[in-house]
Amino acid sequence: MLSKALLRLGASAARHPWRVIAAWLVAATLAVLAAVAFGGRTADSMTAPGLDSQRAAELIERAGTGQQGMTAQVVVTPLDDGTTFFDDDSARTALTRLRAEVKQLPNVLGTSDPAGALDTGGDTAVRDGLVSADGRIAVVRVQYPYQSRLSAEDLDALVDLGDRLRAELPLRIEMGGNLFYAFSDPNGGASELIGLLAAAAILFLAFGSLVAAALPIGMAVFGLTVGVATMTVLAGVTEVPTFAPVLGSMVGLGVGIDYALFVLARHREYLACGLDPQAAAGRAVATAGRPVVFAGGTVVVSILGLAVANVPFMTVGGLAVSIVVLTMVLASVTLLPAFLGAAGPRLARPGRIGRIGRALQTRKPGRLARRRDPAAGAAHDAGWRRWIGHVNRHPVAYAVGAAVLLLTATLPVLGLRVGLPDDGSLPHSRTERRAYDLVAEGFGPGTNGPLVIAANPSGDRGVLDRLVGAVAADPGIASVAPAHIDRATGIATLVVFPTTSPQDKATADTITRLRTDVLPAAIGHGPARAHVGGAAASLADVGQRTSQRLPVLVAAVLAMSFLLLMLVFRSILVPLKAVLLNLLSIGAAYGIMVAVFQWGWGGALIGLEATVPIVSFIPSFLFAILFGLSMDYEVFLLSRVREEYLRTGDNGTAIVEGVAGTARIITSAALIMVAVFLSFAVAEDPSTKMFGLGLATAIFIDATVVRMVLVPATMTLLGRTNWWLPKWLDRMLPRGPVGTDDTDAESRGETPRPRLVAP
Repeated sequence: MLSKALLRLGASAARHPWRVIAAWLVAATLAVLAAVAFGGRTADSMTAPGLDSQRAAELIERAGTGQQGMTAQVVVTPLDDGTTFFDDDSARTALTRLRAEVKQLPNVLGTSDPAGALDTGGDTAVRDGLVSADGRIAVVRVQYPYQSRLSAEDLDALVDLGDRLRAELPLRIEMGGNLFYAFSDPNGGASELIGLLAAAAILFLAFGSLVAAALPIGMAVFGLTVGVATMTVLAGVTEVPTFAPVLGSMVGLGVGIDYALFVLARHREYLACGLDPQAAAGRAVATAGRPVVFAGGTVVVSILGLAVANVPFMTVGGLAVSIVVLTMVLASVTLLPAFLGAAGPRLARPGRIGRIGRALQTRKPGRLARRRDPAAGAAHDAGWRRWIGHVNRHPVAYAVGAAVLLLTATLPVLGLRVGLPDDGSLPHSRTERRAYDLVAEGFGPGTNGPLVIAANPSGDRGVLDRLVGAVAADPGIASVAPAHIDRATGIATLVVFPTTSPQDKATADTITRLRTDVLPAAIGHGPARAHVGGAAASLADVGQRTSQRLPVLVAAVLAMSFLLLMLVFRSILVPLKAVLLNLLSIGAAYGIMVAVFQWGWGGALIGLEATVPIVSFIPSFLFAILFGLSMDYEVFLLSRVREEYLRTGDNGTAIVEGVAGTARIITSAALIMVAVFLSFAVAEDPSTKMFGLGLATAIFIDATVVRMVLVPATMTLLGRTNWWLPKWLDRMLPRGPVGTDDTDAESRGETPRPRLVAP
């Protein structure tokens, strides 16, 4: 059985702690060395097979125009407010020097020349979008090759050049473009440190011991080092999205410390009963380790379910995060018991050993008794018993009230709008934001998110003129740059500037209108084809696909969770209730995200300077991660409730004792997760803010309103039918290798109560 294997594993690690710790040190060192030697940098390929934007990218690549590579833009304006590039020779000379030095940077394929266009004629520079109509703002567009041929050093070279020229030229210089998006560091280090410090404080308050507080932190740091280094090695093989390391660190820290907390709490219970540290560690891993393995497996399977979206960067991102979670599970059942064995009796509460421990010490290894000193934790559990008893006496009121509260919080989801925050959502301290604002001021908001229409005329000579005329006439288009035609392939590309910003809903509407109405009407029924590409179009396409596939993901995760919980708890209604309650907490988290990020409610508290749409792939990621994490608490809580039910046969007693017995640990674990996730909610990047706030909100709701109100209230209302299972289904289901079963009662020398099964 799994419990026996975990018992042997935990006991062995505790008996030979320094060997296990040394093995983890070697593993961490090798992982870091492999990351340095073979690892790659994260990259964002926001596309997917079959999308119209992907077809446009393929045509652009065939044409060899260079527009498929990375770009940057250097935005400049004279320092003197009264100066324009039209009438100031010194400003124009400075602009010429800047453009020449940018062109000399490594890997730069070419640059636009606003100063040269001004010398040719001011109208030319304005028409080509290089200088604003008032002559105050100029843009040097920088073309780079494919992202695979670049590195962070290219971004550093451009930034260093800008820093030097700011001191030498009479120009205000700001920079932006997708080169920054691809190679800017996610800036998660400070958030990780804040999360660790907050977790350490909560652990110290929960255990009252510096040693006990330090062990989960140490285990999480080891696991995170190995997991993130392995993720870096994966990035050397395939494209790992830039958000994966930050998300992996966020989730890894949360689940790692949580899992360690559950095992450590059970270890101290066994020490309080008088077991020696090695035996206590083995039994703690055998009992608390089973739900840890199950919960971690559920998180991994839920995240891997993102593959149903058929968006490669989401699939790889889910795989990368899963690696970190698996590493934390492995550390919880190997490294942590080694720490517990090395700490010895220092983790024991004084005065809590005696004949109960001696009795447990003599039991056979296969019988995992779970008896505690009645005085142990009584003072802590008394308040929870009173609360759960109060909820059980008024189940209807609390069930209805909590459900109404969560449904109300879910209502903003009806206004959910997906997209991708652009540089306009960054803080003003970032040069990308200042460049964005200058471009919007001088050329219009749509200039920050140009569309690229790729057309293959296929012998239809008039199609290009019709396309240019039809696109320029669309009310959502501000201007169309001159077409570029590749002589070898005949493929034409048109750079189109919308009237609205990249994250504006009207831009997505314009893209849809071009594809469904404008382009088909201009092309007609001939062989010519045209596709809308560019960053804004790619992101809109990915958002639409993830939205379309989200119901499939939800259905797959719900079905999997229902089947696993039914196998573990031998019940129909318990897993059904768990699935519905988890949906309520996740829906409420979505609603709060919409209120904060789209409506701006309380956005200033997390440093949000402007409202933004919800990042298109975040709802899917949040659902997969949150459903897995919420199952952690479900398993830990219901395992104890079912155990009490098998022991007493009384549903009310089982609810009170089971919930009260796990409430302190669950709330402590939830506080740690909330603290870790909220530390990421104050990061600069809006995507990181969304992940942090969404995860923190859902965990807080799940551990308070759901676990401490809705679960006891609904289980009281259902009574003995909580454990109802059709007899024919009971015969078909295998005895679960995880969770609580009748064998647990037998191992305590008790006669298990019969299940409530249908005839």
